[in-house]
Amino acid sequence: MNDQQEKVKCLILGSGPAGYTAAIYAARADLKPVIYQGLQPGGQLTITTDVENYPGYPDGVKGPDMMVDFQKQAERFGTDVRFGLATSVDLNKRPFRIVVDEKKELLADTLIIATGASAKWLGLESEQKFNGFGVSACATCDGFFYRGQTVAVVGGGDTACEEASYLSKLCKKVYLIHRRDELRASKAMQYRVMKAENIEMIWDHIPKEIVGDKTVNGVLIEHVKTGKVTRLDVEGFFVAIGHNPNSDLFKGQLDMDENGYLITRPDSTQTNVAGVFAAGDVQDHVFRQAVTAAGTGCMAAIEAERFLADQD
Repeated sequence: MNDQQEKVKCLILGSGPAGYTAAIYAARADLKPVIYQGLQPGGQLTITTDVENYPGYPDGVKGPDMMVDFQKQAERFGTDVRFGLATSVDLNKRPFRIVVDEKKELLADTLIIATGASAKWLGLESEQKFNGFGVSACATCDGFFYRGQTVAVVGGGDTACEEASYLSKLCKKVYLIHRRDELRASKAMQYRVMKAENIEMIWDHIPKEIVGDKTVNGVLIEHVKTGKVTRLDVEGFFVAIGHNPNSDLFKGQLDMDENGYLITRPDSTQTNVAGVFAAGDVQDHVFRQAVTAAGTGCMAAIEAERFLADQD
């Protein structure tokens, strides 16, 4: 083993709720986990303002503060938390070979992948300016803050219809903005949107700019055929054009679905490679919540511990 090589029992990639929960359980099981935080330490919650739906925080908590708590708890039990990004992996044999930042080589007896997913954005400058201040990519996470208000959702697939339907139960009015004249969503989801009296379809339009002062108070939309720009008065703007799982690193080595989500066995976090586990949003395109990610992180660590015990 050369100087740039290091052997670890349990390597965790990703530092959102899944990664840190896996680290807490793995550390308590004496697996001496090493966690690399990746490009976004703390995961998607670090770009979230108030989190009110995670158990144990009765008054709510700021997303970044919550992830600091997760990290402290993982470190309390001996987790080695490091900043760095896995740049290549070889999962053909154990120990697995992982290279971090293109230079540091690790040999891991078990690997827990908790690299998460990234919301797809429209690419508007104003979208990033108001992110967390009226702009969101998760209605389940943030819809509550817009109770009784008017919001807009952009998208035309199942994600957009689901978000609009959820928001329609909380909000006074929901605009669903779509660039085409028909939805791509399943018939069942389309029916749910069409029967909601407070959802108004805005066909053949694209958002041009989100406007406001400190928070969002409107969105400028452009008709795709005429170019005419109009304004919708809204307090919230939800981008619902899907997510990209952060799984490119594992293409050709791990089974994934057509959208790139890692496939795990039923009731398990085990991938198709023995000793490699996947937790959180990188393998969950259904729920995508902090609490469900944490749950699968727990599962992954327990399964890693049992896997190693069976190898002895």
